[in-house]
Amino acid sequence: MNTVCRIGLDTAKNVFQVHALDASGRTVYTRRLRRTQVLDWFARLDRSSDCVVGLEATGGSHYWARELQRLGYRVRLLNPQAVKPYRQGQKTDARDAAAIAEAAGRESVAETPVKSEAQQAVLARQSYRRRLVEQRTALGNQLRGILAEFGIVVPQGWKKLRERLAEAIEDADNRLVADVRAVLADGAEELRDLNARIDQQDREQEKRARADERCRRLMELDGIGPLTALRLVAICGDGLAWPNGRWFAVSLGITPRQYSSGEHVRMGPITKRGDKELRTLLIHGARSAIRRRDPCTPRGRWLDGLCRRRHENVAAVALAHKQARIAWAMLAHGTRYQAPMAH
Repeated sequence: MNTVCRIGLDTAKNVFQVHALDASGRTVYTRRLRRTQVLDWFARLDRSSDCVVGLEATGGSHYWARELQRLGYRVRLLNPQAVKPYRQGQKTDARDAAAIAEAAGRESVAETPVKSEAQQAVLARQSYRRRLVEQRTALGNQLRGILAEFGIVVPQGWKKLRERLAEAIEDADNRLVADVRAVLADGAEELRDLNARIDQQDREQEKRARADERCRRLMELDGIGPLTALRLVAICGDGLAWPNGRWFAVSLGITPRQYSSGEHVRMGPITKRGDKELRTLLIHGARSAIRRRDPCTPRGRWLDGLCRRRHENVAAVALAHKQARIAWAMLAHGTRYQAPMAH
């Protein structure tokens, strides 16, 4: 029987599809496995020493990648968009697995580095915090809407909302019915609880960032705080998955989309690929750095010129791109940030 050299694994919640190929690219196995059978089947498989397993980078894929690496496989996590062109015919699990196996053999198909448990723990905590922030925003908008229905308009800002809520609940002459007053009281209490939980998450993440030497180095760069530094370390790791900083910036989706042909070069808006949360943090951090720029420094003069030539949003994205490339260099080479010298 031919030795397996490449495998496409289509993951799911309970049912997995396997497509195994030999060195010549001929199909050796196609299997449908239950979740409890996957690792046992891979452990007993007759395979080459450098057998490659391809998976789509979807939910749960990093767990399976780590488990397969422990069994001695070389794992490639592939972007689902890059795998799609290799699928022949209509979508089925078997054809998806065959497409993954085909794409895994193409070195030109970009792959996602496998994250460790520690990296995923950082991302899980930030995901939990983001959900709390979204809840707080939704609650604030709902409370503002309720107050507006009774003629109470609240200015922007959380402080103003808390003040107006307290006034509306305590004011006996504003003709609010008892049910609405009770709803506002419950909403104000829930808002306080969400604020406390978000503050707790912020303190915990700042503590973790201060304890990590890589994060401390990254936070020397203006516009990168604890949240951004932690996420950069979780996404980028040691940086070796990318050949240079430009490739890392491209993977974050903060480079222009290109649509060119012949002598016509067309550059569009940013691609918005990769990790949305990290891209957002970098751009917001860049906005802060632009506002605080010192025109007496080389970096400040560069930002001044950029802001004069381009819109503030374009300047923020350009600076975020630069920050991402600098962060990659600092993580990949273990260096500290060195501000540009005056000429």
